[in-house]
Amino acid sequence: MNLFRSHRAFAAASVLSAAAFGSPCTESSQSAVNAVVAMPPIKHVFVIVLENQGFDTTFAPTTRATYLADTLRKQGALLRQYYGIGHFSLDNYIAMISGMGATAQTQIDCPVFLDFVQTGTTSDGQPIGAGCVYPASVKTIANQLEARTYTWRGYMEDMGADETRESSTCGHPTIGRPDSTEWATPADQYATKHNPFMYFHSVIDSPSCKRRVVPLPALSKDLESASTTPNFSFITPSLCHDGHDRPCVNGEPGGLESANLFLKHWVPIITESQAFRDDGLLIITFDEALSIDRSSCCGQVPGPNARVAQDGMFGGGRIGAVLISRFIKPGTVSEVPYNHYSLLKSIEDIFGVDHLGYARPRSVTPFGDDIFGSGSTPASSKSPAPR
Repeated sequence: MNLFRSHRAFAAASVLSAAAFGSPCTESSQSAVNAVVAMPPIKHVFVIVLENQGFDTTFAPTTRATYLADTLRKQGALLRQYYGIGHFSLDNYIAMISGMGATAQTQIDCPVFLDFVQTGTTSDGQPIGAGCVYPASVKTIANQLEARTYTWRGYMEDMGADETRESSTCGHPTIGRPDSTEWATPADQYATKHNPFMYFHSVIDSPSCKRRVVPLPALSKDLESASTTPNFSFITPSLCHDGHDRPCVNGEPGGLESANLFLKHWVPIITESQAFRDDGLLIITFDEALSIDRSSCCGQVPGPNARVAQDGMFGGGRIGAVLISRFIKPGTVSEVPYNHYSLLKSIEDIFGVDHLGYARPRSVTPFGDDIFGSGSTPASSKSPAPR
């Protein structure tokens, strides 16, 4: 499939909102303007996920994340109407790499590492059942990329820092046992619930898992040349540096302050790499807003396995995202509604693979010309990434 695959971008002026959490986005508002755009020839995608902040906190004039909200925002595109898909953390991370809807267990971060027991399949392809770790038949973007000979890696800060808790590669609890990484320790602030690859037998049962899901310091070495940089890099900071904990067990302030420092260290390492300068895209977002914001967008449905509040609100709230690439004009601002399923759909379009799970519906749009429409024009000598 051609990397220049066309897709639809929906501009919706009606989603502009002065409400504290932004107004939920509907399919009708998304279809206000319908424009065709060719995806730029991106070959290297980097995703950094931070924790538990709404748009109006992160991007406020008084933000504690000035590097993200000011410096990085000015270098690329700010997606003002980007939404999480649920609460707590884990259902959001799983959505980003597989398109799977929440289960009652992933909605509470799976304190026990239970297999997902499937009892059926919905008409739109979602497995019906309960549990945390999906059977091998349920695929992720990692499986899709490997099948097409692309490379990928998950870089997990602090994974294996205390090997009595988890392995230093492909680190996860034993099936059926409590997750001892739910809380940070002074020596180890890794959390399995922020490492979505560990919730799929299609990944953890593969021999490649120990090579592909590795501690964060490996990223520096991989970025030394374009040939050693994975096509897809998913980067998870520790419970301190992703902003989850405040204060942190090691004495750091945590929250947006520590997340900001993490970005100030790692983002230049990424953006100064040859792979990024040639054809890279960096996406920085959050898993969810505060739990009081359960707004959603893009025609999202809860799925067959989720627990839904009595008021019917089930989204993860408005969180925003910042995208940086040479294909994006600095200072771009988008009001088009996106969510974590949109992120997955966009990455799948970049690499020319099919859409998984809830990335399939037409109401979920990939990143479009609202983001890439004014970016740099790639050199004609650039060829699509190898299949």
